[in-house]
Amino acid sequence: MEVTTVADDLVVVHDGVRALRYEGLRPDTDHDLDGVVAHTLARPGGELLCRFVTVNDVHFGETECGRVDDHPLGPIQRVAPGEPPHPETMNRAAVAEIAALDPLLVVVKGDLTQDGRAEEFAAFEACYRDTLGDRLRVVRGNHDAYRGQTDYAGDQWLELPGVAIALLDTVIAGVTTGTIRPEQLEWLDDMVARADRPVLVMGHHQQWIAGGDRDHRSEDYFGLDPDASDALAALVARRTRIVAYTAGHTHRHRIRSMPCGTPSIEIGCVKDFPGTWAEYRVREGGITQVVHRISSPAALAWSEQCRHMYSDFGVDYETYALGKLDERCCNIALR
Repeated sequence: MEVTTVADDLVVVHDGVRALRYEGLRPDTDHDLDGVVAHTLARPGGELLCRFVTVNDVHFGETECGRVDDHPLGPIQRVAPGEPPHPETMNRAAVAEIAALDPLLVVVKGDLTQDGRAEEFAAFEACYRDTLGDRLRVVRGNHDAYRGQTDYAGDQWLELPGVAIALLDTVIAGVTTGTIRPEQLEWLDDMVARADRPVLVMGHHQQWIAGGDRDHRSEDYFGLDPDASDALAALVARRTRIVAYTAGHTHRHRIRSMPCGTPSIEIGCVKDFPGTWAEYRVREGGITQVVHRISSPAALAWSEQCRHMYSDFGVDYETYALGKLDERCCNIALR
């Protein structure tokens, strides 16, 4: 029995491929839910102004999970003959859940595809835009530009009731790593200086922050290069409208703090374990992040199959990808 989601009024418990939802709960309270104890989040003050959603690392076109280069180890997971490709199963279930929530906006933070092929972009559009329409906003990830493609390139400024979203294109075409260029930081600085509401900055690549065991300073750091990461942190320290930076890319749930204390957040992937999307509830007194595990029977069966990927390499993917509950579901304070 795994408590996968808590909000101010909701707890979701997963038992293998069963999802147990407990709704209408009191905020900031211990609840005994059929033998499982969970504490709901405190509710930020004021009126609920809007809800929006993000997803990342959806990877249309992928056919295998758990493969590392050409190594035969894994375990490498594949769907059974005759079954739909796993990105179709996971993303269609995610879109159905998101549409039922009816958010004002859905932001896709990159890696729409496996290799940026036209048919992969078309599959993404058919799944997401056909249902979500003009509520969809998209930026590319590294997998979408390995061959120099420019689909979904460019920065965007998005305004919703109570919050603005600065969606950054962090891609360096042809490589896995990312950056934020000086001209992008100048644009962000100017936009935030004029903002009249809290700002969430979003991009595909996670920020480099000193102190992590594997996050040593290196120009080939897997996410945003250290110089760009430091420049972003300095901008955030100066511009107190910015309440967080949120990214994908790592296929994990994690929160670290910039030197000024502002959270730098990573959201896990849609395509495999645990298979998630993130809801943001914007209130006058703060923003609540609620990560949901995709819970159709077919989606849960696939994500459970992927729970122990990379174990042949000595990697605990289950712990890495799922992260801690308070790194999935939390309140983001205003500054």
